Order: sequence, then structure tokens, then C-alpha cells
Amino acid sequence: MEEQKKPIAKSIFQQTISEVTQPFIDLFHAPRALWGVNLSYLLEGLTYFGVVGLLTIFFNKDIGLNDINAGQMVGVLTAGITLSMLFLGATVDIIGVRKSFLVSLILMLVGRVLLTISPQFGANGLWSSPHLIAMFGIFWIILGYGIYQPAAYAAVKQFTTEKTSAMGYAMLYAVMNLGGFLPGLISPPVRKSFAITGVFWVYVILTVAGIFVVMFVITNKAIKDATVTDISSKSDDKDSVENLPLKDKMKYYLKNFPLKDLRFLYFIFILIPVQTLFAHNWLTLPAYFNRAFTGVVSNNFEFFTNFNPILIFILTPMVAALTSTKNAYKMMILGTLVMASPTFLLAFGPNLYTVFGYLIIMTIGEAMWQPRFLQWVAEIAPKGMTGIYMGIGQFPWFLTKVVTSLYSGWFLMHYCPEGVAPQLMNTQMMWLIYGFIAIISPVGLFLARKWMIKGFKEKAV
Repeated sequence: MEEQKKPIAKSIFQQTISEVTQPFIDLFHAPRALWGVNLSYLLEGLTYFGVVGLLTIFFNKDIGLNDINAGQMVGVLTAGITLSMLFLGATVDIIGVRKSFLVSLILMLVGRVLLTISPQFGANGLWSSPHLIAMFGIFWIILGYGIYQPAAYAAVKQFTTEKTSAMGYAMLYAVMNLGGFLPGLISPPVRKSFAITGVFWVYVILTVAGIFVVMFVITNKAIKDATVTDISSKSDDKDSVENLPLKDKMKYYLKNFPLKDLRFLYFIFILIPVQTLFAHNWLTLPAYFNRAFTGVVSNNFEFFTNFNPILIFILTPMVAALTSTKNAYKMMILGTLVMASPTFLLAFGPNLYTVFGYLIIMTIGEAMWQPRFLQWVAEIAPKGMTGIYMGIGQFPWFLTKVVTSLYSGWFLMHYCPEGVAPQLMNTQMMWLIYGFIAIISPVGLFLARKWMIKGFKEKAV
């Protein structure tokens, strides 16, 4: 009997290993264009998170704004990016992914140069010349990124097959977060030697590198080769929206406009509470680590702020491989619950163990649901409408950034103020409130599960 159990157990083990490794093998044989998208997204993730992680302190020390105004400026950038995707996402559907990448990166290059040089233009303070120039720089970054992210997900949809799409989306999300981790290694030594503006110049150079990646890796030939592979394994594109006359194209857009679906609306808006934790990664955590801790944590706050992205890079592909066949909606409930719950650990006070517990558990939850959500939005989009669907799917993320940036500075000033000894702060209450906010999402998804699952679309029809 024992001898019979061993072959069965061995077979189950081998099957599990195969399920985990096969998606990686499939992705390894992906076309050059897809690898170029991943490399571009890695550089952009490094640059974006590197700038955002320092932006609150930059506006504090280099531009002369208080916590509330500095938080609002970061909110203008992050929320503006998401809002611009709502209006500019369709650009990708019109001009194609390669031109979209180039246009977006050039716009962001202009914006990052202006942001970096802004402190040199006279006395600082609210509505000073440095403040206005920094805002002008943010404006160009917003325009660029509003095109860039929809282009990236449209490219994954175009360059992957049904067999490789799940891992393709997961890897894109993973490499972006790897880029989000790297500033924790690059930023501290550069910042200590050349200040924050020195770090920003590094990110300007990386933006230029990203432009070269698009020019020489995501070439027209590479796109043609990738698309030929894609067409051979997917349905015929002869009825694609790109081939329709303008009048018919507008009818097609209106007919398939996602906001007409109440389930789609509920699904994307109920995620707002848990998404506030993403916004706190740059609105709250940098100042929290810098003020509520001393020694290694305070002096190297970038590393701890960017610990989540490296975990996402490691965990997301593995989670995607293990859960690619699981029901998407049930994964959303479980993933948001796992992500929201550890926020209550921080209510015990500033402690290195609770911080790492929060970061690790939250990251596992994020890896469970966030790539699946992005994949779901891209997959249900009709042909030729991936860009606009990604933009609209991210609209609640815009609201999250706006709302969170409005109150995060107030909470820091009252519960984690600068210049106050850590033992005199009340960060416990701040994180307790944030935990109750985040838990609304899994509760809302669970309560609406019967209504949602009944009409939950997995693919575009």
C-alpha cells in the first residue's frame, strides 16, 4: 500500500512542478518585442518609483512646501497620470504601441528635466518660481505616462498568445516592481553625495536609455514578427476596429464602452479602499520610516520604502503560475483580504518586525490580485480598444490618489509630525484607521459575489 502511495505522490509533485515551470518556459521563448517591452518597463519602473519616493521630501526641502502641500503635489502627479490614461489611453489604439512608447518617453524626459532644474529658479515656497516650474515638469510627465502604461499593456496583449498571456502580464507587473526596488540601492549613495536633484539627474539619463530601448529593440520588424506569431495563434483581426471607417469606429466605441456595465463599474470602484495602501507607499511610508524610526531605518528609508517591489518581482510570477487557472473573482476576494489585513500590524507601533510582517503579507496579497485585475481588463477589451479599456479601468485609481493625497499629509502632521521624538507620536492610530479603510474592499467583493460572478466576463466576446 505504501509503495502505491509513493508513485501517486511523486506524480502529483511532478505535475505541480510542471505547472509552475511551464509558464516560465513559454515566456522564455517569447518574441524580441515582448522582451523589449519588459526592459523598457523595468527602466521606467525604476525611474517612476525613484522619483515618486523622493518627491514629498523634494517638495519639502528643495521647493519649501509643508507636508500638506507637498503631499498634494505628489497627488497631482500620481492622480494626474491615472486621469490622463482615461483620456490618452485611446492614443495607443490610434498610432500603435511603438510610436506611443516614443512619444510618451520624450514627453516624460522633458518633464523630468524641468522638475530636476526647478530649485535653481530663485527663492522657494508655495507658488514660487521653483514651485511653478516643478509643476510644469509634472504636467509633461503626466501626459507622457498617460500614454505609456496603456501602451505597455496593449503591447503584452498584442505580443502574447492565450498560452503565454497570463505570465506575460505577471512578468510586466513584476519587472516594473523590480524597477521600483532598485532606487533603494541606487538612491541613498547618490543622494548623500549630490542631494535629491543629483538622483533626479540619474533618472533623466535612464529615461534617455528607455528611448533607445524602444528605438533599437522594439523595432518595426520585431513588432511585425511578434504580431505574426500572435495572429497565428489568435482569432482573425480582419474585423478589428482599426480597419473601420471613422463613423463606424465611433459607433463601435460607444457600443463597447465599459462604463455601461454596472458590474464592471462596481468591480473597479470597490477596489479603491485597498488601493489606498499603494498610495501610502509614497505618500506615507517614506516620511513614516524617516520620522518614526531612528538609525539604519531612518538613514536608509528608501530601501525599506522599496522593499515591497522586490518581493513583488519574486512572488508575482510564482503566484501567477500557481493560480492562473483559478477563478479570477475569487482570487480578487482572497488577494485583497490578504493585502488589507496586515495593515493592522502597524497599529502596534513602529517596530521593525511588524513593518516586515506588513510588507511581506501585503505583498503576497498584491501578487494574488493586482496582475489578475490588469490582465482581466486587457482581456475583456474588444480588439483595438485595449488602450481605452486600460485607461478607464484605472480611473478609480485616479480617485484613490486624489483622495489619499488630500488626507495623508494631515495624518502625518497629527500622528507622525516632523521634529517630534518617535515615542511621542501616535502612528498606531493612523495605521488602525488606514486598516479599517483597506478592509472595505474584500468585504465589498465578498458581499456582492453572487451578483458579480453571475455576469463576470473572462474574455471579450
